Amino acid sequence: MSRKYVVVVGDGMADWPLDELNGKTPLQVAETENMDFIAKNGRTGLLKTIPNGFTPGSDVANLSLLGYDPKLYYPGGRGPLEALANDIKLMEGDIAFRANLITVKDNKILDYSAGHISTEEARELIKSLNESLSLENVEFYSGISYRNLLILRNKSKDFSVELECKPPHDIVGEAIDKNLIKPKHKAAEKTAKLLNELMLNSRKILERHEINIKRLQQGKRPANMIWLWGQGMLKKLPSFEERFKLKGSIISGVDLIKGIGKLLGLEVIKVEGATGYLDTNYKGKAVAAIKSLKDRDFVYIHIEAPDEASHQGLLEEKIKAIERIDKLIVGKILDANIENLVISIATDHATPLKLRTHISAPVPFAVFDQDTKNKDSVESYDEISAAKGSFGTLLGYKLMEILFNSKIQKNNYGR
Repeated sequence: MSRKYVVVVGDGMADWPLDELNGKTPLQVAETENMDFIAKNGRTGLLKTIPNGFTPGSDVANLSLLGYDPKLYYPGGRGPLEALANDIKLMEGDIAFRANLITVKDNKILDYSAGHISTEEARELIKSLNESLSLENVEFYSGISYRNLLILRNKSKDFSVELECKPPHDIVGEAIDKNLIKPKHKAAEKTAKLLNELMLNSRKILERHEINIKRLQQGKRPANMIWLWGQGMLKKLPSFEERFKLKGSIISGVDLIKGIGKLLGLEVIKVEGATGYLDTNYKGKAVAAIKSLKDRDFVYIHIEAPDEASHQGLLEEKIKAIERIDKLIVGKILDANIENLVISIATDHATPLKLRTHISAPVPFAVFDQDTKNKDSVESYDEISAAKGSFGTLLGYKLMEILFNSKIQKNNYGR
């Protein structure tokens, strides 16, 4: 019987020690008996998922965890990946941007997600932007909740991708005019000017939209501006099956991760109630993963909830999200008694609650192979313990080599 491989990724799960937790991290205080079982009965270490010089985003980090060195394979922005997830056809040269619906107050960014606006409300707002900001070769597309898209159709190469765009979750509380899009060179000035005008003009349309008027009446935050970032062009990559000779699937409530899955030729499994937020369907993801392993040999389960809690500075919610991942996903997979199982627990990047944004520090991982039962001396899954693990610190894309039994040496970020 073929071996079965499972990777469970808690997005942004890693953190720093906190005074509120008596100098411990959320991973250390959360009840994680199943993750700890994997660490205690397997091997642990740290993964450097963000290569030097790269922005610590989930696009780079998850591509790395899936075995693709970002230095060689990074497609250049999360926009095209999310477009792929939404079945938006991109032609050669087209530039895709992530378009957040945000809340602005007193000319400052108050909320990067507009109070996690519903997908239904967001769809109507995006429709109004298409109708009111109609320009040749400029198209808005709705996604899930605040996560939407803008496509610049670039057949004539009039637009440049060489722009400095800031993620809105990194600049909450900061002034809009100090964080607008900047061109990286003179040829990109025209594109930057157009995009900044679109963002600023979106306020005039969205602030008077009936959906936002109703949200204000209900005490909710209005989605009164669009924010553009994460730009890139689609790049073709070798498939996961070509590289690792395995058929696999991917499970996530986030379009970015679904897009990565499609780009790599993985089956993207839709789970009802997978929201990409704190209320996601944890158990449903585990059930779908177990079912997928009946005809596939690899499944990658991504859970966004810890990262969302970190971006909002919600300590208790982060701990709860970690515990739900442990009980409802990891525990259910272990209880399924899958034969020839190799399972790994990982996080794509750290998102410290104190910073409310991503950092590039190496993150903990653990691997349990029920057949070989190789183990080290580590007793629990957390940042401090994993640093003492037998794998040492490795480049993130080495995780797949570890899972698939390639020989790998303990080293200092070596290849």
